[in-house]
Amino acid sequence: MKDLIAPELDQYIRGLLPPRHPVVAEMEEQARQRDIPIVGPAVATLLATLARSIGARRVFELGSAIGYSTAFFAEAVGPEGRVFYTDGGQANAREAGGYLERLGLSSRVEIRVGEAVGLLQATPGEFDVVFIDIDKDGYPAALEAAAPRVRPGGYLLADNVLWSGKVVDASTRDAATEGIREFNRRLFARSDFASVIVPLRDGVAIARKRG
Repeated sequence: MKDLIAPELDQYIRGLLPPRHPVVAEMEEQARQRDIPIVGPAVATLLATLARSIGARRVFELGSAIGYSTAFFAEAVGPEGRVFYTDGGQANAREAGGYLERLGLSSRVEIRVGEAVGLLQATPGEFDVVFIDIDKDGYPAALEAAAPRVRPGGYLLADNVLWSGKVVDASTRDAATEGIREFNRRLFARSDFASVIVPLRDGVAIARKRG
């Protein structure tokens, strides 16, 4: 991933964050060693803060990997809340379940394995927060499935929406980059959401549903 801001500024931002729970720190180390995609502590803190700001109790994640962002959302929703974890692989789901159990958060999380958009469509009800972090060519379809499911006043959030700066490189036309570009175009064209991109880490889209 190309740095969107100077590495020393990124390090400064991360250095201001309080120490994480030892299990969360272990997840970060595993992600570093094994090149597992996680949002990292600064973005995860942003996601959890947004969820807390609206008293979120139902969160749906499209793409959860080893459950890093899941853990932050699960803390945010409280003991009566519910976070829906999704991943395409049983191995990731088992690993995530182990971490969440050790964090004392497993009772707040429903782990579902399969294709994320299909799992969202199969889960009834509205959500306070929907977070998109799947394969980037799937972002446009994820947006169309997720937007109607966010309750008024809730958030649709997405990671990697600046895609290492590739979104502004006209010579880059791969499926992932085009997926991110189309997602951004569609999101900002929607009148039912107020949207902004925060250039933290790899770019986070924050869209609040009107109404």
